[in-house]
Amino acid sequence: LQCLVHPREPSEDSLVSRLEVVTLPSRLPGDLPVRRCARELQLPVHEWPHTGPVGQFDVGVVASFGRLLSEDLILQFPYGMLNVHPSYLPRWRGPAPIVHTVLHGDKVTGVTIMEIRPKRFDVGPIIKQEEIAVPPHCAARELEAMLSKMGANMLISVLKNLPESLKNKREQPKEGVTFAPKISIAKSCIKWEEQTAAQVIQLHRAIGSMFPLQTLWKGSTVKLLDFVEVDDVPGFADQLLNDHGAVPGSLLYHKVSQMLIARCKEGWVGIKTVVLKKKLTAVDFYNGYMHSCFQKNSRTVHQECRFQTLKLSTTKKTLKEREI
Repeated sequence: LQCLVHPREPSEDSLVSRLEVVTLPSRLPGDLPVRRCARELQLPVHEWPHTGPVGQFDVGVVASFGRLLSEDLILQFPYGMLNVHPSYLPRWRGPAPIVHTVLHGDKVTGVTIMEIRPKRFDVGPIIKQEEIAVPPHCAARELEAMLSKMGANMLISVLKNLPESLKNKREQPKEGVTFAPKISIAKSCIKWEEQTAAQVIQLHRAIGSMFPLQTLWKGSTVKLLDFVEVDDVPGFADQLLNDHGAVPGSLLYHKVSQMLIARCKEGWVGIKTVVLKKKLTAVDFYNGYMHSCFQKNSRTVHQECRFQTLKLSTTKKTLKEREI
């Protein structure tokens, strides 16, 4: 949205002479980021399904809108409607492409500017497409910022020569199609018996900014923040822990790094912050909830000191509690 405002400044070769914004209704308290940005830029804002004046614009642009668009709406624009999609289509069609890119450990991704087809998601012809390497250890939020900037530049490039860009469009390949369904809060429940340390870290990078990962501690739901790979934990030696009866979810306190260490299906993960009623550092959590178990030997695994998988029924209860 911001990238379209600057070409709107009056000049002889002005690219955008008129710009209005359509947003979805907000389901949560507070303003949607797009609506807030539009108001700051003094742009007219319409709330879906209202789409503003009919037949007064050359082209429509959609980004992360999440609604199927009718043929009647698309035909209101002489040059149709374009979608800026943050994946290298046809990989990761759907509402959560960036999350699935990170979740599945993709090494490359990209941005696709495509033509919208009526009543269908992410299947239209490709107008412009660029690829980019996914940086190591990249979280979804970081990748989103990179792809947003990339998509904005690509969109301006397409709009500067729109008739030619549309003329050179091509159909999406039929091979390599994958889908990126919406992520629910249930995905944030760590399955200690099923997920390896690498998978837990990957899950945190993919959805942690939306849904902090959750687990059970002695019957109470806790959220875990700030995960660390054990390779990055100073003084940690995996072989010292393997012979101490650890099971998935087993919890130790690593004094040198002042970090919690949790056992997964394979390997261990470091945790720096726990939310139990309030946000606690690993040191605070250890002193308040674990210290009595480890007074004699901090390297011995104690069966009562472990995280347990949060079941779906508990997740639903948590959702109701959040609504309250």
